Amino acid sequence: MGTLFDLYKYPQLSFGPFDPILSDKSKFPSLYQMAPRDSSLPRGVVQLLVHFKWTWVGLVTSNDLRGEDFLREVTGEMAKYDVCASFTEKIPVSERTHVESEDNFMSRIMASSAKVVVIHGDTDSLMVLRHSQLPFFPTYKLWITTSHWDITMRPHSVDSYNFYGAFTFTYLTREVPGFKSFLRSINPNKNPEDIAFKEFWLSAFRCQEEPIKLELEQCAPNSTLEALPTFLFDVIISGLSYTIYNAVYAVAWALHEKLLRESEITPEETGESWLPHPWQLHSFLKDIQFNNTAGDQVFMDEKKGSEAQYDIKNYVIYRNDTELLLKVGQFLPNSSPGQDFTMCEEAIDWGWICMSTYISVCSDICGPGYRKTTEEGKPVCCFNCSQCPEGEISNRTDVDHCEKCPEDEYPNKDRNHCLPKVVNFLDLAEPLGMTLALIAVSFSLLTALVLWVFVKFRDTAIVKANNRTLSYTLLISLTFCFLCSLLFIGRPTATTCLLRQITFGVVFTVAVSSILAKTIMVVLAFRATRPVSRVRMWVQSRVTNSVVLICSGIQVILCGIWLGTSPRFPDMDPHSEPGHIIIQCNEGSDIAFYCVLGYMGFLSLGSFTVAFLARNLPDTFNEAKFITFSMLVFCSVWVSFLSTYQSTKGKAMVVVETFSILASSAGLLGCIFIPKCYVILLRPERNIQGVTKKKVDSKGRNYSRTLPKNSCQKHRRFK
Repeated sequence: MGTLFDLYKYPQLSFGPFDPILSDKSKFPSLYQMAPRDSSLPRGVVQLLVHFKWTWVGLVTSNDLRGEDFLREVTGEMAKYDVCASFTEKIPVSERTHVESEDNFMSRIMASSAKVVVIHGDTDSLMVLRHSQLPFFPTYKLWITTSHWDITMRPHSVDSYNFYGAFTFTYLTREVPGFKSFLRSINPNKNPEDIAFKEFWLSAFRCQEEPIKLELEQCAPNSTLEALPTFLFDVIISGLSYTIYNAVYAVAWALHEKLLRESEITPEETGESWLPHPWQLHSFLKDIQFNNTAGDQVFMDEKKGSEAQYDIKNYVIYRNDTELLLKVGQFLPNSSPGQDFTMCEEAIDWGWICMSTYISVCSDICGPGYRKTTEEGKPVCCFNCSQCPEGEISNRTDVDHCEKCPEDEYPNKDRNHCLPKVVNFLDLAEPLGMTLALIAVSFSLLTALVLWVFVKFRDTAIVKANNRTLSYTLLISLTFCFLCSLLFIGRPTATTCLLRQITFGVVFTVAVSSILAKTIMVVLAFRATRPVSRVRMWVQSRVTNSVVLICSGIQVILCGIWLGTSPRFPDMDPHSEPGHIIIQCNEGSDIAFYCVLGYMGFLSLGSFTVAFLARNLPDTFNEAKFITFSMLVFCSVWVSFLSTYQSTKGKAMVVVETFSILASSAGLLGCIFIPKCYVILLRPERNIQGVTKKKVDSKGRNYSRTLPKNSCQKHRRFK
């Protein structure tokens, strides 16, 4: 019909849905589309789905070009928000009733697991969907329709309850002034020439007894259109009616402009008739723009027309079978993001069942603490829920990826929120730190007491025989060894981190150097007892002092290099222990740290070796047995420390090092000085010069039995 009318240049005003194909003026120069563009409709439908978190929906469209376009656009929009189509049904537009339809698509819709179904098409093409409804059989589906399908229209025999609670996108319209009062007053008796309206009236009010006989007198005299049910007549102006209203006004404005133009021309020029030819209206229609009585601006030029704006309405049926379309939301595509879609959930009537029944998803929602993992070969909406990996959380539902907690926090057991980490260090206030500090102070006081004993009894035989200066140096260094362990207790600071290993390395080196000097002096003293021995020149305090100074000086240089190149500093380790932030001292340079320990180990091994070889020398000059045992304890402690130190972290690492310091220092104190204090304090009769000489004689004779004959003679002459 459109092509035929176009041959005679008849203006055609289409009030149906906007079709981009009809916008081609080279093919349809006489066609004017009154409906606004629907290009944003798929986006509005998907926003409604996303708002209610419906990710598993069915799609029903008419099997025509407009249906294909909508299907392509809506599926593309759905993919942006991970919304999937459970099924897609295309209804042939040639079929008008369920009886004519050979394809039982309704059974497939009902069998789908999707609880929400989106319908796109016009009222005529989708009438077969109305006929396919089974009366008194609930579908338990929520329908979302578009403005082109009047959801209230249906045959008398079809039940409407299956669409109760549906959502429909209708064109945003304004109330036309006087329209409702006109509907109240209209009656076929006032306009008997309108045969079509008279037939509608008789059919709607069912006031004719015979199909052929039409008598208005049989109808109630006070009947009004407002009394009719919605599926027969809706007194609220629809989007379709609004476009018809604008189309009529457009023609009226074109005629008005044409008559104004004609009034300016002389009667001789106008001719016999004032009626314009149809083709003459084109020049007026294409440029017309006006404000209708509702206050909206209407453009006949499609390029100036705007996108359609929509009301979202809820289809409600009351107990008295009254049907209403209640506005529950709005979609304004030209508004800014976040303001374009609004929904009032409190105003929604979900029908016979509650909203929770319409949870339309392929897979159950992944709660907090879990993330979605897609299954191979299935849509993105069908997924499994797996717990967040170690160290990550999710505090929202249906997340694709879990998030890591900040470094100062850690996940809780359920991995749905982060908890603040506990700051972890060897605190002086806790029992373990207090115990270690008490032990350190106690042993340092004990060492100071031993030093006092040696100073008080400095003129006795045992103190003299053990080199008083070296003994004093060793005891002072041991006192500092015990006290330096206090630097490892408490929250690390820049000062304590610098002093910890440096103080420990230097004072322990002094102690081990003193023991090495003692051991060397024992060997030299025994060798120097021979009259012809050249070793006697080395038995001097300067030699032992030089050994201590040189060995300690090398360690001081190593520590100085460590401080100058890569000093220690306070550091935080939030990863080693779950739920804890370890406050520790960063070594700065592991090489420097192990060089300091290695050098100290080298001195210890040298002292142990020399003492072990000199363990059978006479006791008067010899404390090699005690030194051997003390160095055996010392080396055992630190060998155990190295392996344990590498396998521990955090506070345990500091505890191991502190314990090693205390244990090795206590080993040196106990093995070397406690036996001597026992003799000095409890067995003073053995701490006499004569007894010592007698013991030397006996030891010397016993030792001489192990020497060769010539050596024994020389030894006797020396004695």
